[in-house]
Amino acid sequence: MKKQILLFSVALICLFNITGYTKEIFPINIAVEFTDHAASAYVAFHKGWFEEEGIKPTFYSYVTGMALASALGRGDIQAAYMCLLPAITAYANAKVPIKVVSGLHKHGYGLAVNAEKVKTIKDLEKPDIRIGCNKVGGPADAIIHKTIEKYNLDRDKILNKIQRMNPAAQIMAIRMGRLDAFFNCEHWPAMAEDAGFKMLLTSQDVWPGMQGSVLVVREELIKNHPEIVKKLVKVTKNSIEWIKKNPQEAALIMSEQLQITGDKSSPSDLPKDAQKLKVTPETILRSMARIEHSFCVDKAEVQKSIDFARQYGYIKTGFSAKDILDMRFSQ
Repeated sequence: MKKQILLFSVALICLFNITGYTKEIFPINIAVEFTDHAASAYVAFHKGWFEEEGIKPTFYSYVTGMALASALGRGDIQAAYMCLLPAITAYANAKVPIKVVSGLHKHGYGLAVNAEKVKTIKDLEKPDIRIGCNKVGGPADAIIHKTIEKYNLDRDKILNKIQRMNPAAQIMAIRMGRLDAFFNCEHWPAMAEDAGFKMLLTSQDVWPGMQGSVLVVREELIKNHPEIVKKLVKVTKNSIEWIKKNPQEAALIMSEQLQITGDKSSPSDLPKDAQKLKVTPETILRSMARIEHSFCVDKAEVQKSIDFARQYGYIKTGFSAKDILDMRFSQ
């Protein structure tokens, strides 16, 4: 009897090999920010952890969360690793049917400056100080408002001279001596440091507990494929824990992922000649040290972000945090 069972098992294995039997793979389009905020996605992709769970991701990268938020309106983007504030604006303004299913990190935003011209926060008010930031509505812009509030700065003196451009363009402007201060999300402030700037403050200084990036999925994915959402959350959680235990290897992986090659693998909204910008593992390691990688999401902090977005006109109507949160997959 044992011999018959053994022969049957061998025959079954041979049959699987002959017929090319493989586990069913679920294809999914995922939008990611072209920053180390999305490290959990990039590392998991590099390590093959999505495939191990039967998921075949196609990544679409965007330089800013605001550009990614616009792309979320497309029905073919099913999930995104993105900053919370742009997710809130996409949900509230564009009515994109998404849910936050896990956190990625807290903080990860800051102000880098030309230390020869900007020695104190108050120096930002000087008329000759040129300040760069992304579009209105994103977390870097929010840090400007929080900085104005905390240090009692003249709002008009600051906001009226902000030069709005994407982060890569700002780094190039810094290298050409055309900016003196730079509000942005990591890893870009770390690259500004490489160009000679100095970190003057981080989001920890002006918005304690700030929820940074989150994993969002479209509601139809939850409805039609809840098992895939559960696997996405599982992969994300495991990747975050691995990054926290292996920061140097994670920085090496991310430095490779965030090189601007100029080909189709790079975000389409990068400025001309952006491929000249190089990022090193040392830069990423320094950048990621300012990010608090965390799978958890604080409902109260999400509500603070929603209320902030309403206060400053990022969204027209406020709403309850429970409307955008679906944390059952992370339990």
